Amino acid sequence: MKVLIACEFSGIVRNEFAKLGHNAWSCDLLPTEIPGQHYQGYLEDFIGEGSEWDLIIAHPPCRYLAVSGARWWKGREEKQIAAFYFVMMIAKRNCKKIAIENPIGALSTLWRKPDQIIQPWQFGHGETKATCLWLKGLPKLTPTNIVAGREQKIWKMPPSDHRAKDRSKTYLGIAKAMAEQWSTI
Repeated sequence: MKVLIACEFSGIVRNEFAKLGHNAWSCDLLPTEIPGQHYQGYLEDFIGEGSEWDLIIAHPPCRYLAVSGARWWKGREEKQIAAFYFVMMIAKRNCKKIAIENPIGALSTLWRKPDQIIQPWQFGHGETKATCLWLKGLPKLTPTNIVAGREQKIWKMPPSDHRAKDRSKTYLGIAKAMAEQWSTI
């Protein structure tokens, strides 16, 4: 299966699909942190019409979409509209299987409610981080390892130069679930 992990610099999701033998690519403006098939540049230059991919999983930037940043939206409406159109550019691709991931935020109002909201603690990580999934041609993820911990680690991260990058990384347990459960669809 040919898989595109859009807006992923970490390589975490891409690697889980590659481990299962898929032709998996990541694409981001940043270089990849884990060596592998990665296109560094604009997604629009790489994604094509969409039909060249069997599966697209996208993690579009949430800066102007997540409710956690709502207090800074005033005066940035143009950036929010651009972020929304970027998500729609992905969603409307000619690909039969698409997953778009983003935190709780404006997409629920501007587009539609998510198909599923998952938490890291459902996939082996003792933390909370509500993550919405908008799905096309894919089933909801089934939790793989529910753990007792409910720490708000992401929310409590102190300011730093790498805070945004650290907050945006997909948890390994969720990446494994995506690869294992969506590889057979």
